[in-house]
Amino acid sequence: MPRKYSALLFLFLSVFLCAGICHAAQGHIFKAENGKFTLDGQPFQVISGEMHYARIPRAYWRDRFRMAKAMGLNTITTYVFWNEHEPQPGVYDFSGNNDVAEFVREAQQEGLYVILRPGPYACAEWEFGGYPAWRLKDHDTVVRSSDPKFMIPAQRWLARLGQELAPLQIENGGPIILVQVENEYGSFDKDHAYMEQIHHALIDAGFTKAQLYTADGPEEVPDGSLPELPAAINYGPGEAQKGFALLRKMRPDGPFMNSEYWDGWFDHWGAKHAHTDTQKQAADLDWTLRQGYSISLYMFHGGTSFGWMNGANSNGKNYEPDVTSYDYDSPLDESGRPTPKYFLFRDTIAKATGITPPPIPQVAPAVTLPAFTLTQSSSLWNNLPAPTHSEQPLSMEDLDQAYGYILYRTTLTDPISGDLVLDQLHDYARIYVDGKFAGALDRRLDQNSLPLHITSQNARLDILVENTGRVNFTKVLRGERKGITRQVTLAGKALTGWGIYPLPISAPETYNFSDAPCTGPCFYRATFSIGKPADTFLDTSAFTKGQVWINGHNLGRVWNVGPQKTLYVPGPWLKAGENQVVVFDLDGAPNRSLQGLDRPILDAAVRK
Repeated sequence: MPRKYSALLFLFLSVFLCAGICHAAQGHIFKAENGKFTLDGQPFQVISGEMHYARIPRAYWRDRFRMAKAMGLNTITTYVFWNEHEPQPGVYDFSGNNDVAEFVREAQQEGLYVILRPGPYACAEWEFGGYPAWRLKDHDTVVRSSDPKFMIPAQRWLARLGQELAPLQIENGGPIILVQVENEYGSFDKDHAYMEQIHHALIDAGFTKAQLYTADGPEEVPDGSLPELPAAINYGPGEAQKGFALLRKMRPDGPFMNSEYWDGWFDHWGAKHAHTDTQKQAADLDWTLRQGYSISLYMFHGGTSFGWMNGANSNGKNYEPDVTSYDYDSPLDESGRPTPKYFLFRDTIAKATGITPPPIPQVAPAVTLPAFTLTQSSSLWNNLPAPTHSEQPLSMEDLDQAYGYILYRTTLTDPISGDLVLDQLHDYARIYVDGKFAGALDRRLDQNSLPLHITSQNARLDILVENTGRVNFTKVLRGERKGITRQVTLAGKALTGWGIYPLPISAPETYNFSDAPCTGPCFYRATFSIGKPADTFLDTSAFTKGQVWINGHNLGRVWNVGPQKTLYVPGPWLKAGENQVVVFDLDGAPNRSLQGLDRPILDAAVRK
């Protein structure tokens, strides 16, 4: 071949290959135009379901994505929880179950697009709405506002998150098609300057290659939306037609998206388990899809608020902490198994869209475990750290503690009788005099005082306080410091001179256990053996109030007020052979037992 033809051929191939590479790098174009969402210029209907990477063991992410595809979804929605990723200022964690970028990549590999909800506020019945507890250490900081003490760390966080996720936007070849600006801000306030700051923080973080949008209840759209961005709406069963009619009046040019369709609900400790109307939900889903509107089911799969991560509700008076399970009456149950709702929604989507979904993957059944007795124990009183000394009580946040328990100890020099008052107790306290239990106080029941009759000199007063979950909704969250947040009085006199013991209880398996019996606030340990790891549900009915760990994983809370009486144990967290379980119980007694069930107990009878 003559040299000039070789050169031309080389030039042609180079241009062709470059064009292919450049096109691959640019990915696709998703945007709102002409009243619709479009993908590469063609109308695109988002059919999404929400699930949260932090509520699902990483080993099961891909399984859940496949179940989503098989129900007929084309997109997955997820929040990002700031507190999981920046547990201390400037210290970031995107490893293991916190690898949100891997979660997004696996969604794409399973043929799903992603809606990203980076916050920085999440709500989600998640501890403190996803904010890190250290945001409350400075008592002058106004959380979720334009206060520079809040905004500068929020901007820094979003910039760091952008390093992980901005490359995975649709125009960069990734699956992220939509990125939400803040979250339901119209239900909180109407500071549009604050919303613009969050909007531009996301732009500065690199979120410019997907469609930005806001989400609010229909009535709150004027307060929470931005005029330059599409506004999506959130609502529950029976509200679809009314909600979209209102949105059309405010935003006649669209696009039209239901960004949270509440197809279930969550549970509070001491309240009945939520059951919702599946038929009404299917009718709403059918109507929405046939209008050509987009929708995201909240939740498709709820999962579990493992560890200390449950949130709470409060209107400023009532305090209602959420249970550990986030089953949510979702199409997939807490352990990822399809429910009758899943099959009905699958049929509804297929009929409305005319698209036959893939076959439903097989899910291995959960297993039972024979009962075993927790014979080893270790008293909380033998595992106290060095105290901090302070004249006045300090909160967890004052001591750089986020979760768990905190103990306040002082000496009463003289006999005294009267009411012990804990001013603004957050949230649950057990009181001891010279090591003997004197009574409990519960913010949930609006309790803050206990009569005491002290007859001896130099009596030791211990107040053991549990953080049962920071409020995640309403402006109450701005004051959600934990522990005793003001002062303690006895017979009208302020008590001072405290030794304060932070008890985050991060690795109780390392405590010194023995066969000696233990009562009161105690840790109990046992081992059990299995052949092949599989999902199970630990029956916690024998215990009163506390926490459970298995092989170092914090499964969540125990509380005999109901309605939850089991804790989900994911199979990947178990080992063939010997496994170790640790239970902390505030009202412990020797020789109590655990067993594994093949189904959860989420609807037990409740009591105050």
